[in-house]
Amino acid sequence: MRADAQRSRRSLLDAACELLVEVGIDAPLEAIARRAGVGIATLYRHFPQRAALVEAVAVDVMARTGVEARAALAEEPDGFAALRRYMHRALDVSAPAIMPLLDEEVRSAPEVKALLDATAAAQGEVIDSARRQGALRAGVTFADIGLALARFSRPLRHGFDPAFEASVAHRHLDVFIDGLRDGSGAALPDPELTLEKLRAMGRST
Repeated sequence: MRADAQRSRRSLLDAACELLVEVGIDAPLEAIARRAGVGIATLYRHFPQRAALVEAVAVDVMARTGVEARAALAEEPDGFAALRRYMHRALDVSAPAIMPLLDEEVRSAPEVKALLDATAAAQGEVIDSARRQGALRAGVTFADIGLALARFSRPLRHGFDPAFEASVAHRHLDVFIDGLRDGSGAALPDPELTLEKLRAMGRST
């Protein structure tokens, strides 16, 4: 792929990710092209159907999230610091906001499913690292982390400037993360959520 085509594709993925989060899964393709700074014909050359664009966004954000999880593990010897770093980077990538929007057809696409599994494994390793070092509050599970990130990643939809809203989300995420540390409070109350329960809940909706 030529360099200019690569730049157009990257711009389209970024614009689509932003608008899917802001507007929803039915965000107008014309608006995506406009935000990316390209014509609608360019969008269709890269992604002939909406489903192809949505799947490409899912692949992109999951791949980048997996990279962030593995980097946090490799570069942060302190398990809790690795967890904090990973959660903030995942918020920036927007995967926690995108993934709940996807239907089962997109989730079951081979590349998406493989990345979901790989990223879940990497995130689990980050959480286990903090737990092994005795830094994680009793009762905290994989699903607690994932669902919290999904909550923090959603826009408030009150006309806030996006940059301001992102900074507030990171500020509030830090408050939440401090509550995950061992000694910050009593064990969490039920329900305790595993990854398997979380996935089952997603399939039932």
